[in-house]
Formats: sequence, C-alpha cells, structure tokens
Amino acid sequence: MKKQKEQKKKNTISKDLLDNQHFMEEKVGVGTSFDVGFRELDILKKKIQLYYLTGLCETPTIVELLKKLTDINETSSVTTGRNKSNISEIIGSHLVHQQVTKVSTMDEAIDQMLSGLIVIFMDNESEAYVVDVRTYPGRTPEEPDTEKVVRGSRDGFTENIIENTALTRRRIRDERLRHEMIKVGERSKTDICISYLQDVADHGLVKLIKDELKHIEIDGISMADKTIEEFLVKQGFNPFPLVRYTERPDVASTHLLEGHVLIMVDTSPSMIITPTTFFHHVQHAEEYRQAPAIGTFVRWVRFLGIFASVFLLPFWLVLVMEPEYLPSFLQFIGPNEEGNVPIVLQLIVADIGIEFLRMAAIHTPTPLSTAMGLIAAVLIGQIAIDVGLFSAEVILYVSICAIGSFATPSYELSIANKLSRMILIIVTSIFGLKGMVIGFTVYILALSLTKSLNTPYLWPFIPFNAKAMQQIIFRVSVPLTKDRPSIVHPRNNYKQPKAKR
Repeated sequence: MKKQKEQKKKNTISKDLLDNQHFMEEKVGVGTSFDVGFRELDILKKKIQLYYLTGLCETPTIVELLKKLTDINETSSVTTGRNKSNISEIIGSHLVHQQVTKVSTMDEAIDQMLSGLIVIFMDNESEAYVVDVRTYPGRTPEEPDTEKVVRGSRDGFTENIIENTALTRRRIRDERLRHEMIKVGERSKTDICISYLQDVADHGLVKLIKDELKHIEIDGISMADKTIEEFLVKQGFNPFPLVRYTERPDVASTHLLEGHVLIMVDTSPSMIITPTTFFHHVQHAEEYRQAPAIGTFVRWVRFLGIFASVFLLPFWLVLVMEPEYLPSFLQFIGPNEEGNVPIVLQLIVADIGIEFLRMAAIHTPTPLSTAMGLIAAVLIGQIAIDVGLFSAEVILYVSICAIGSFATPSYELSIANKLSRMILIIVTSIFGLKGMVIGFTVYILALSLTKSLNTPYLWPFIPFNAKAMQQIIFRVSVPLTKDRPSIVHPRNNYKQPKAKR
C-alpha cells in the first residue's frame, strides 16, 4: 500500500517545472528525439512549458496559441484586472480552442502528447492543460478497391480514426450514436473506437467487447484491426472469418442501424463489424444500389459463383473418377485423353498456380499487373495444355472456380473457401463419391458449429428462421424491411417507429 502511494505521488504532476522537465527528458526523450517539440515561455513573470510532437500537430494552430499566450503580457487589462497569482485561470481563458482539458498525472500527459495533443505545464501548478491540435498524416477519403459499386457514394474510410467517426456521424445524425475511445497496447497506445446506437445495440454485446478489449495485454498492435480480431474472437486455426470488414461508411452505418457494434482501429481503414454470420460475408452493397428484382438476380448469381468456387471441382472430379454416374446427355464431361499427369495433381497444381497469379498481381505495380495476367493466363495456360501438363477441361473448371472466388465479396471468406476446396479435392480423390459426400457434410457441420461472439455462424439457416432466411434469398425492398435482425438482440426491434405494423 505504501509503495502504491509512493508510485502515485511520483506520477503526479509536480509544481516544480524542472522536475516535470527532467521527467519528460527521461521518459519521452525531449532534447534527444527530434520530433518532440519543447517551448518555454514567461507569462506574467511565471514560466510555462509546452510539449508536442511536430509530426502530429497543426503548426498554424500552435502558432496561434503561442500568440495568444504571449499577448497576455502585453494586455494591460489582464495584469491589472485579474489576480496575477492565478496563472492557471488566465492561461485557460486564452487557449482559443474547442477542446481543452486538464490532466493531473504525468502518465496522462505523456499519453496525450504522444497522441498528437499539446501539453502545457505551469509553474507552481499541479495540473496541466491538454489542447487537441492533432492532425494525422494520411490520404483523403476515396472509394475502396474491394467494395466498388456502379451507383453510390465514392468516399471510404481512411487510416485516420477521427475522419472515420466523422464519416459515420455524417450518415447517422442521432444523439444516441456513441463513439467510445479506449487505448490498447503498452507501447503503441493505439486508439480504438467502439461505435454503437445506445438504444438499439445489445448492452451485453457492448460490455463483452469492451471487456475483451480492456483485457488485451500486448506491446503494440501495428497490424491494427487484424490483431484486435484475433484477441476478440479467438479464432485459432478456424479459416472462416468470424468478423466482417468494411471500408464503406454506408455499409458501416447500415449495420449500426441494425444493431451491430463497430470497432474502429486507428491507422486502419477497415471497420470491424460484430457480430456477423456466414451470410453477412456473401452480400454486397451493389445489391442495395439496384432495384429489388435486379438486386435479387445479382445476389443469386453471386451465390452461384460462391457455391461453384467450393463444390464444382470435387463434383467434377467424382464424375471423372466414376463416369458411370454420368447421364447420357453429359457423357462429354471428362478429359478425352488420359494425360501424363493424374487429374487430381492437375487440379491441385492449377489451383496453386491461380494463387501464384493472385499474389503476383498484388505485388506487381498496377501498370504491369494487367500485362502479367494476360501473359500468364494466355501463354502459360495454353503452353501447359500443349505440352500435356494440363488438360483443357481442368483449366476450364479451375478458371470457373477462380472467378467464383473473385465474385465472393469477402476476401477472407474466398481464401477460406479455397482452402476448403483443396481439402475436398484430396478427400474426394482418396475415397471417391463417399469421400465427397462426407467432405460436404463435414464442411456444413464445421460452419454450423462455429460461433462468433456467441452468434451462430449459419444463422438464419441453422438455427432456421424463415423470415430472416427470406431476406437472405431475396433482396427485399427497404420499406418492407421493418424489423431489425433478431440475431443481434436489438433493444429496439422496429426500424420504422412511425409506421403502422
């Protein structure tokens, strides 16, 4: 107990500016790190000290604050009409900024300064002023590459958490929208914002997320949102995504209105949506930018592509291995000539080859990636067929599966499905039709047993909810969508309070 009191006393802001200065030099590196700024001023014959980070502050605002502070000495009404000894009150009244707070400990002062705020220590005062003048380097909001739409807004989240909360506020101007900020990381002290609608989101879910985040003990989260996800859902070796990412403010706002909770991590443009199910990962904003009939058609085509990306190759392999199951009008399926390489090996090598192309496209400069894709797809594919490494039909079906993977809105789900497909191919090659059936069954069972923050992953299919499943299969018109999804346990279930049921 005595040790804690001594530690607390040591951590408090000293009335002696020299003590505070030595503390800042030792802990933060004032005078050593070039980006840690320090200014000392004489105000009414008393000294004040300003500390800030040069790369995270707005220089014009700092200059304006310094002008206002130095003007105190030149304003006769201040020196004659006020008590000179109350330096804190005088300085506080001249800090022309909308966000000015006080801190009483050195740890708070250092944390705020490292976040881009100015800290002002005053002689013979045990508190310091903190002024929010931060401006984070980053890009302007632009449409995300992975969530483009034909019609719709072109803005997207950036790496600046302040801009991201503003983009959400612009779409939900509700006084009940909450943005709660916490810091995670002993060294990184990364800002994390939990966003939710107070009267809609389940308080139990909000509390669960807060508790999980507050119990994270780690030096830093330089990988930002992905690190937070692994702490939050404890995924382990489960390949399927247990949270949904989005870089579109309209998608994030829609989920907030449904009762979901968003997690924004500073330095990341991707928002984490919780809780989510498998069917959240197979929907896209484009479906809601078109008429309901068109949106439903687009959704069905996408579902077909996702289904093909998982099950087409194992199903085709069974028909090749056991052609007696083929009806007469489908006898053309299967290679006409037996190649030099077993069909199973062809499928696996071709699938891995597509993955090579994807990785190469990511790491290749944009002007060259298109040319590289054409060369790889046309020349390498055709030459591989000519030399007998692949059959033409293998290339055809592998390409269809690759297109289905690219049609999957969630990149994380497409990679998980690719891994599942390769496992299904291997099992099918070993056990034939029985292996394929067992593999399909295990795939569905694995999804049905998965939970994300106590939420069934295959809802509303398992457990079955007819009304919710209808909205998954069909893109229902917005005026007819009056209830929020029950899976998030919303406190306010009705979306249109003024309409009649």
